[in-house]
Amino acid sequence: MRGQITSYDTTTNTGTIKGEDGINYLFARHDIHTGSDINVGHDVDFVPNGSTATQIVILGLASAAADAAASFGAAANSAINSLPGTDGYDFKSAMLSYTGRMRRQHFWISVLIIFGISLLTSWIPLLGGLIGLALIYPNVCITIKRLHDMGKSGWFTLVPYVGGLIAIIVMFIGGAGAFVTAAMTGGDPNPVALMGALGAVSIGSLIAIITSLGFLLWIGITDSQPGTNQYGPNPKGV
Repeated sequence: MRGQITSYDTTTNTGTIKGEDGINYLFARHDIHTGSDINVGHDVDFVPNGSTATQIVILGLASAAADAAASFGAAANSAINSLPGTDGYDFKSAMLSYTGRMRRQHFWISVLIIFGISLLTSWIPLLGGLIGLALIYPNVCITIKRLHDMGKSGWFTLVPYVGGLIAIIVMFIGGAGAFVTAAMTGGDPNPVALMGALGAVSIGSLIAIITSLGFLLWIGITDSQPGTNQYGPNPKGV
């Protein structure tokens, strides 16, 4: 339900919201899903629970966040398109849409942006991990569009993930073998078993690296399919 904050006491961290139904609902600070200041007059969206407002979202702040994201996208477009040979790059469509096609040049620009954001935020505890998870979506989007540009199905995006899964299985089986042997014999893992575990870890790591790097080079080097294909027109106009 939509409503507006009509009062707020900073001492008790409680206040009232007048809903669009004309009823005043009580709320507590912890029911608001933001960490920003609360002011009388803020428009909100909330879930009424009897005479209490819960799951409150301050709409003005959500709008401000959207405006900030749009401004960042516009600034990114301006900065990128000012560089030689980068004309036509659109940050929003490149990063947030998996439909259509993407040329090699725009793909590598997107890869560098994602890598840069990941590198800059990786040292921030918790937030860096959350941002890393959020970056999976734009990475999948640019990969699918690059595959489309090659005339390939977007399902090929799963190749590096399957390779990573196989690598984990190989490392787990090989590594666990040494300790299972030790547990069965009641002693420490013998040198042969440890060497086997080390070999399994090395092979698994090699599988993951070759799969990921090989896939990246394949989609990053292969030229666009000429003309229009089932995924749209050639982004290079040829």
